[in-house]
Amino acid sequence: MNEATSLATATSAPIAQDPAAAEAARYPGARRPDRRRTLVHHGLELAVWEWGDETGQPILFAHGGFDFAGTFDVFAPLLADAGYRVVSWDQRGHGDSGHAALYSWDADVRDMLAVLDSIGPDPIPILGHSKGGGIAIHLIQAVPHRITRFINVDGIPSQKNPPDVADHDRTKLLANELSGWLDHRGRAGTKTRRPDSIDGLARRRQKMNPRLSIEWLRYLVTVGARLDADGWRWKIDPVLRPGGFGPWRAAWSLRRMVALPVRMLAILGLQPEPMGWGTSEEGVLPYLPRDAELVTFEDTGHFVHIEQPERVAARVLEFLS
Repeated sequence: MNEATSLATATSAPIAQDPAAAEAARYPGARRPDRRRTLVHHGLELAVWEWGDETGQPILFAHGGFDFAGTFDVFAPLLADAGYRVVSWDQRGHGDSGHAALYSWDADVRDMLAVLDSIGPDPIPILGHSKGGGIAIHLIQAVPHRITRFINVDGIPSQKNPPDVADHDRTKLLANELSGWLDHRGRAGTKTRRPDSIDGLARRRQKMNPRLSIEWLRYLVTVGARLDADGWRWKIDPVLRPGGFGPWRAAWSLRRMVALPVRMLAILGLQPEPMGWGTSEEGVLPYLPRDAELVTFEDTGHFVHIEQPERVAARVLEFLS
């Protein structure tokens, strides 16, 4: 553990005393983590959550963009009950973790390494969903000796080639992208997320997750939002937007994947969804490592582990065994 990282224990905050919240929090199969701790990494507080016995085999979970560790509240207990110590964290700007002045893909990778270091020195398996699967690809290439196996849950970006333009024009495009992000950062720096009721936030989220039930989305509000005097609002930093602060291209992560030096299980949900990558089986096959396993769910969307938690858990446990 380096000098910029320290650990402190904390208890999980109770759900606000709101009858609607108490009702929404009773989602079948959902179980809040058994433990919470705070990891201070280079001055930023990261909320780290754990399911399962502290002596169990650790496995690190990374959630997707605009999500939080609570999106594993049904899936993670299935692995915990099988003997694993499931560890996850709210990424910077998400959930109960701190908000940063700037966000970057590399910063998320460094945070993931800090959480991995906090678990212990031994190599362990990791699982990433969506953006979490993307940052895990970069982490594995940086520290392959720390990872034993990798499960990527619909976190394989589709091949989207950058514009075919001259190098000097490409530099202008990058400059426009960076200045545009900074302009967005300046406008959003003083904004707060719009408050609503539990049902209101759930229905707003449903526009991005149309395949997920309103009952599950209401549950997510009780985990990933807070109750203020004027209503419920998501805890996610309003500065964040898809892709974060790069520069980052989907193709960069995709092309790294073929050389991954650890065994990989790739899980794809093939039903299209607004928050998904839009990755097809044919599109990903050329980029898989030689010994990778690919499992597709024809009847499932981007949130495979939420739509089909038992089926995904069974496949993951088989792969880990």
